[in-house]
This record gives sequence, C-alpha cells and structure tokens, in this order.
Amino acid sequence: MQQRVSLALIGARGHTGAELLRLLTRHDGIEMVLASSGSQAGRALAEVIPHWQGRQRFVDLKPQQVAEVAAEVWVLAVPNGHSEPWVQAIAAAHPGALILDLGADYRFADDWTYGLTEWQRKALTATRRISNPGCYATAMQLGVLPLQQQLAATPVAFGVSGYSGAGSTPSPRNNPQRLADNLLPYALCGHVHEREVSHRLGQTVRFMPHVASWFRGISMTLAVTLREPTDADTLRAQFQACYADEALLVVQQEIPEVSQVRETCAALIGGFSVDQRDGRRCALVVVLDNLLKGAASQALQNINLALGLDELTGIRHD
Repeated sequence: MQQRVSLALIGARGHTGAELLRLLTRHDGIEMVLASSGSQAGRALAEVIPHWQGRQRFVDLKPQQVAEVAAEVWVLAVPNGHSEPWVQAIAAAHPGALILDLGADYRFADDWTYGLTEWQRKALTATRRISNPGCYATAMQLGVLPLQQQLAATPVAFGVSGYSGAGSTPSPRNNPQRLADNLLPYALCGHVHEREVSHRLGQTVRFMPHVASWFRGISMTLAVTLREPTDADTLRAQFQACYADEALLVVQQEIPEVSQVRETCAALIGGFSVDQRDGRRCALVVVLDNLLKGAASQALQNINLALGLDELTGIRHD
C-alpha cells in the first residue's frame, strides 16, 4: 500500500478550511496530520466535520512552531495579508514542502504557480508553491479565456455570491438579516478579483460584485464584445470544444443556475446569447460553488497534480 502524504491545514475554522477537511475524509492518498484554528483549539474535529474518523482535535499553532509538525503539504486558509509569516517559517523548517495559499497574497507573484487548474496543469505538476485563485476570479476566467484572443473591448462581469464568500467573521456582507430580501453591491471598482483577473489575462476587466441572501454559490454574467460577429450556436460549440475533456466543466445552452452546482465541485457554463442588433456583442453565464470549485476542491485538484496523484482523487464529480 502506498504511503499517504501528510498535510497540515492552517486556518481550519473558516468555511473553506472546513470544506477541505470534508474532502479529505474521502481522499485515500493524503493524511491530515494537523488542523490549526485558534478559536476552535481543543475541539474535536469530529464535532465539526461530518464523517471525520479519529480523535484529532484542532490546535492553535503559531508560525514559529511549524518545525514541530512533520507535514509534506501545507495549506494556508488565513485572511488576506497573513500568509507571509507562515510561508517564511514553513520554507525554513521544511524546504521541500508543498505550500498552497488559498488567500490573495501570492496571486500576483511570478515565482508562485497560479492554480487555475484546467489552464495550468503542466505548471502545477512541477511546482511547490501554489496560489489558489479567488472564487469570483475562477468563474470570470473560465468564461473569458476561451474568447480572449477574439476580444475587441474590455469584458464586463456582474457577479453575485452567497454570503459564505464574505467569510466567517461577522460583517454586513454575511449578515442574513441584512441580506434578507436584499442584494448588496460592494467594491464596485478595483475589487481584488478584478485586479487578479486583469493581471492574469494581461488586460483590463470590469467586475461588479454583489452578495445575495443564499449561503453558497456564485452566478457570474459576462458581457463581451468580439472583433467579428458570431451566433449563439457557434459560441457554445467553441466552449464545448475548449472544455470537451474537462470532467468538472459542463457547457450547456441553457442559462445555468446556482442551485445546479451548490455543494458540487463542478462549474456550469451556458446561456450563450448574441445581440441581434450587433453580432459582436455576446453574453454568457458561469456558475460554481464558491467554497468548492471556487476554493477547496480546486485546491485539492492542484495538490493532487503537484503530488503526481490522479487530479480527481477525493473530489466528487458526478
């Protein structure tokens, strides 16, 4: 039997950390050796994670203590701006370790591999540093990249996320009472994912994020202007050809809905529309679960690739 790879998770309290732990319960190639959470320290993982086997408890690990933990893979699920001390400590104590950062701190760093899985597989198989894309950024890029060489103008994205995307720290953007029968626009210029996608594509995108009253799932509507006129069937066929071999990306003509991807690791792309007044003006919709394909399951895809495992190990793709 092949020896399992050891993994430590820093920041296990948040929604994404919890989702990754759930995925690891069905991964036979990775052993979770430590889950760090200051607020949950001492609590049994089995109290929080359904189907967790074993008596492990959350611990409150500090960066200066990482040398005490024998882990080959480190996943950072800490707030933006807090990753660097962990990366420096892990690199010093475990030089050969694989580090994946779920936050935004290294998404602009050229010496880290950007983990948009379906577009970065080759690089992911030869890296020890992975910056996981943002959830909105994943949806935007899955919808724009197949068309990037045909664009005649700046793509415009209108995104709506469930309030889990605002994290677990209380705020107006994750307050169910504030969001009841409501839609909350925010950061309408210069959102971090707008900057992230613009950087990765090498061209400007416009993005307007919103939070809705549901808990999880993103709906991303993209408006693009192409250099040459097209039609909906041609547009759909282009995406189907681009993603034909992707188990987790489904292309359809119908407008996809958040309810179709909630608690799944897939992204749906559809609703291909072309303006009859101007065949260069097109729209499409991408939906995904922000906690899974937008975060934890994409992270696990990337870890699997970096470790030389089957990409879909531990990932439900039905």
